[in-house]
Amino acid sequence: MNAKYDRIGVNYANLRMPDARIAAVIHAALGPAQSVLNVGAGTGSYEPGDRDVTALEPSSEMIAQRADTAAPVIQGHAEKLPFGDDSFDAAMAILTVHHWSDRQKGLGELRRVTRGPIVLLTFDPAHKGFWLADYIPELVALDLEQMPRMADYEAWLGPVDVTPVPIPKDCTDGFLCAYWQRPEAYLDPRVRAAISSFWAIGDVSDALSRLQADIESGAWAARYGEILNRESCDFGYRMVVAQ
Repeated sequence: MNAKYDRIGVNYANLRMPDARIAAVIHAALGPAQSVLNVGAGTGSYEPGDRDVTALEPSSEMIAQRADTAAPVIQGHAEKLPFGDDSFDAAMAILTVHHWSDRQKGLGELRRVTRGPIVLLTFDPAHKGFWLADYIPELVALDLEQMPRMADYEAWLGPVDVTPVPIPKDCTDGFLCAYWQRPEAYLDPRVRAAISSFWAIGDVSDALSRLQADIESGAWAARYGEILNRESCDFGYRMVVAQ
């Protein structure tokens, strides 16, 4: 079974460590649920250790990186969940919906197998403002192409609660905006290798050369230095919860 993260997922477990502050938001949204399905589970980030979690992940590379203590995992896809109706108290899908081939079908499957809340961490493509897009404007076009709109979730799942998830300055989970206060991190090919956006865009060497030059000259700090005084920022990440 081929999956995008069979390529992207190398060293993923080391670079995408769950951030405890984001985990707290996810776990609170799950409410009192005891049985939880984690779809697009990856290496197991954000799976609550105090609940009965079943993981589903398409990539064999990601499955191989799951810890021995992680929840049991089944290889499969969101669009065709191998579970009966109402099998779980809750479901979660963390920074994964945009990778699904049919988002509406996948979310319909989550609704079918889940009795209670569906908890999604995703990104609002209507949000603008991340400085990296000034260097790599293709990021904006990619978001508009890949990311469901917030209205889509309501159309597919019914009423949803949408809450901003600010990203802390020292976020330990290396997704795209995690290094917003550490611009030099984007120059590291290992960091970029764990971020799907860079795989989708392709060659960004010219943009990274400009970023490196601006960091070294002080131009980056002069232009964006105000954010160095913040503890966290809203970059468009959203918690979407369908009860």
